[in-house]
Amino acid sequence: MESLLPFVLFALVASITPGPTNVLVLACASRHGLAAALPMVVGAAGGAASVLLLVGTGLARPLAAHPTVRLLMAAVGLAWLTVLAVQLWRAAPAVRRSDDGDRRGRLGVIATAGLQWVNPKAWMMALAATGVFAGKGWPITVLAGVFLLVALPCVLAWAGLGAGAARWIEDPRWMRRFNRGMALLLLLSAWAAAFW
Repeated sequence: MESLLPFVLFALVASITPGPTNVLVLACASRHGLAAALPMVVGAAGGAASVLLLVGTGLARPLAAHPTVRLLMAAVGLAWLTVLAVQLWRAAPAVRRSDDGDRRGRLGVIATAGLQWVNPKAWMMALAATGVFAGKGWPITVLAGVFLLVALPCVLAWAGLGAGAARWIEDPRWMRRFNRGMALLLLLSAWAAAFW
């Protein structure tokens, strides 16, 4: 069996680089605090690992065989991310913490995992990972598990960045600018992933 190190490095790069989900996690943590972003962290890592598992086991072949289904999934993902970006753009500038009861801008574990199923970056990662690393001696279940273990701290780092940024942008004007910057970054990353 080959070493898992090359796959671990791949998973690290795939998980830590900016993308729609990481931007959403950062924005949630900046607005609601680190604890409130933890369900999104778990959902993002678990959802991406589940897409890898689906692609690696061949269950995605029917999707790949139907360009219309792929196009529909991409359109749904893009629409969802665009709506989330608009909500972030319009968000009130006040910094809110998780104990205020405001659930806006927070996705749960299931919703964030579901986001990975329509996230072009997650699908590109899964296709690349199975193409390069599957069949090298490690079962796809092991690769998906390793991906999950690597992705969790990577996405958590984005949540930590968001929580840390909140301390620097307590001023409502700066929070509004931050929210709008994150909304634009979310739109850019989502649309770039869809058409790149």
